[in-house]
Amino acid sequence: MTLQQLIYAVTIASTGSVNQAAKQLFLSQSSLSASILNLEQEIGINLFRRTNRGVTITPEGEEFLIHARQIVNQYRLTEEKFILKRETRKSFEVSSQHYTFAVKAFINMAKQFELDRYAFGMHECKTTEVIENVKNYKSEIGVLYVDDFNHDILMRTFNENDLIFTELFSCKIFVFLADSHPLAKNDILDLDDLQPYPCLSFDQGENSAFYLAEEVYSSLNYKHVINVSDRATMLNLMIGLNGYTLCSGIMCEDLNGKDYTVIPLNSDKIMRIGYIRRKDSQISNMAQIYIDELKKCSINII
Repeated sequence: MTLQQLIYAVTIASTGSVNQAAKQLFLSQSSLSASILNLEQEIGINLFRRTNRGVTITPEGEEFLIHARQIVNQYRLTEEKFILKRETRKSFEVSSQHYTFAVKAFINMAKQFELDRYAFGMHECKTTEVIENVKNYKSEIGVLYVDDFNHDILMRTFNENDLIFTELFSCKIFVFLADSHPLAKNDILDLDDLQPYPCLSFDQGENSAFYLAEEVYSSLNYKHVINVSDRATMLNLMIGLNGYTLCSGIMCEDLNGKDYTVIPLNSDKIMRIGYIRRKDSQISNMAQIYIDELKKCSINII
């Protein structure tokens, strides 16, 4: 297996066509096909299915290409910096559950490189997508929480996907609601106090198991539940329907505005906020700066 074969495979996957890939690589179609056939024979799996409409990637090929893309990308970055002597862009991507403080930390990190060339990515997504994005090298860091309820299952999931979880800080549970909410003046709230109002929860799609929820107490039988897909909608429903959600208590008024508040929930539960990364990867300088900014967010816990 050679680097050139990996480049060939990645190019075919990105174009979806051996013919188009051959044009990009300035090769004959027969030469490219022969090289890929030799690679498939060497590794013992079929990377692609050939059809009249082009090629599709096999399940085994998907796994192989995750690693191939990583190698090819690193090679190209190294070539640009040390062979072509080009100024390379700093790159970093993070995936996170829907946490304003994770976005705030990202903003603070990015501001440190305003004058540099960079290609950053910030992805707020479902819990399974956070895990998949880190597993598949799309994101270097994934931000999520663990508690006593989901700990065992999530840790097993992380281990099965060659991921490591590192705790950043822990916090008690708070109720996040609008200043206009009838309960907004309370000093502390019980779950019974919240029953008349809609509980707002981030939709986890097809993977809606309780342990994947972004909110604690996800398995309770709430009287009113509204699933939402984004943070802006959740904030609107807090004002329009007196909805609420359960959170870490970290406020970011400069991003969410001043129309919201957090109130302690009468609960012994603890959220452990942390990040996941691949076991086979080292933390980059970009990631370390982001992690440091995440740690600073903990000082804003009420």
